[in-house]
Order: sequence, then structure tokens, then C-alpha cells
Amino acid sequence: MPDRHLLGLLTAIVILTQAPQAAYAHGFAGKRFFPATLSIDDPFVADEGDLMVNHIRAPNEDGVKTQTTAYSFEYAKRLTSRFGLSVGGAYLHLNPDVGSSANGFDNFEFGAKYLLDVDDKSETLMSLGVNVDAGGTGSRHVGAESFSQVSPTFFFGHGLGNLPDSMKMLRPLAITGAVGVGVPTRGSASRNLQWGFTVQYNLQYLQSFVKDIGLGTPFIRMIPIVEVPLETCLDKGCGGNTTGTVNPGFIWFSHWGQLAFEAQVPINQRTGNNVGLLFQIHFYLDDVFPKTLGRPILD
Repeated sequence: MPDRHLLGLLTAIVILTQAPQAAYAHGFAGKRFFPATLSIDDPFVADEGDLMVNHIRAPNEDGVKTQTTAYSFEYAKRLTSRFGLSVGGAYLHLNPDVGSSANGFDNFEFGAKYLLDVDDKSETLMSLGVNVDAGGTGSRHVGAESFSQVSPTFFFGHGLGNLPDSMKMLRPLAITGAVGVGVPTRGSASRNLQWGFTVQYNLQYLQSFVKDIGLGTPFIRMIPIVEVPLETCLDKGCGGNTTGTVNPGFIWFSHWGQLAFEAQVPINQRTGNNVGLLFQIHFYLDDVFPKTLGRPILD
């Protein structure tokens, strides 16, 4: 990234982190706050906007190691308090070890999600959704497929706030996850099990509901996190092959949204042997604009 772009990014971060703190209602089950995670979709329905940069060197479909930088966006809008739609896309820069570099948009993705249940007492969320990777909407120069893929998915989140006093320091922990199957519209393409989970430790939960350990700004707004996004091929000659990463990092959140950084550590040689980086700026539109842009359309 050019120096002037990096300076602009750092300046934006400084400005955003000086925003006043306030109460918010985004992604809660009881007193448990679930942030918007980077690699695995969230178990809640919300009005939100997301900008992310992903950089990693990994084998492409032909086995050629390729440096990939993706600049992605997503916008989600609730139609009701429990049902929402989303649209997202990514602009890719590919620099393979063999061959010429390429730039272009990947296929656009459209989604729908329904919040099945929120149990405040057990700090649990469950949702059902479907994502459609729309074939032919991206550039073939960056490998965008001409066919689509439909992925019905189950999402969940659960906080450990009900643990006994003997385990109270574990109460800030929460687990979220997703399990789905990607079904291509072309019969010759393989189906894939798309699954993964996150482990989060909310320092604000620790300070407010477990034990006051004297945390101040900015640590009281931080959530150390590990995400494990995985994909397992189910058929067409690659059945059982799994790729994925382990992504340690942290999320810093405020009333307007969040900043997040994660590393991407490949789980095997099939995934690659180079560590990647993720950076996210996420906006809680339902908290910032609760009566206008962030309000469900039909409620």
C-alpha cells in the first residue's frame, strides 16, 4: 500500500477511535455483546456496513502460489427485526508466482438471514440464512466463475456467562459458528461444506459483570478473538479435502462500529504456508441511525 494511503488509513483510525462512547443494542443476547466477525458471518440480523482488506499468499485452483489482495464491502438491511438482506462484493488484485498479474471484481454475493431465536438468559442466538454467489457478475481475469453457488447456512452464538463462581473468569468467553453447504448450479462442480467457529473473550464483559480489574481505554472496548474458517470438499474427486486458516486477532468496538485486525495462519499445505492479514472497519447503522437508515423497513 502506498505511504500516503497508509497515512490516510491511520488518520481515519485515530479520528474514529476518538468518537464518544455510548450505549448500543447491536448484536446482543441478554447482556452479551456479539461483535461482527471478519471471516465467519454473524449469528444476528442487523443494519450494518462493512469494509475489509484481505492480503494473503496462497495456492490458486491450479496450485500456483498467488499473492491476493481483496478490497471488499458488504451492506446489510433489515426488512423486519428478524429478517434481513445483504449484498457484498470484492475487488481483487492477483499477483501469481507464474504468469501475469490481474485485477477485477469477484462475483457479487447476495444473502438473506432470519433470526430464529434469542435467549437472553442463556446468551444464545440462532439464525438461518442463504447466500448466493452470483455467477457471471465478476471478471474472469480474476477467476470469477460463470456459474452460481447457493449456500444454505445455520448460524449460532453462545455466551458462557452462566458458568459457576468457581469458573467466573471464563464467563466473558463466547463461541459463535456457522455450518452450511455450497451447492453449485453447474453439475460438474463440487459441493463444499462451509463451516467454522470463533472463540471470543469480551474484556468489557469481564470488567462490568465479572470482576473490576481496572481496565481503561482502549482495552475495555477490546475483544481478543480467534476465528477458524474451514471448507471441506464433498464430492467430484476431492471429497474430504479441507482448507482453512486459524485467525487470531482482536476487535475494538464503540457505539458507531468497530475496528478489527486478524492474522491468517494456514492449517495445512493445501491452504498454503504464508500468513495473511485481515483489516476491517465495520459500521453499526442500526445504532448510529436508529430512527432512519438503521430502522427495519416493515416494523
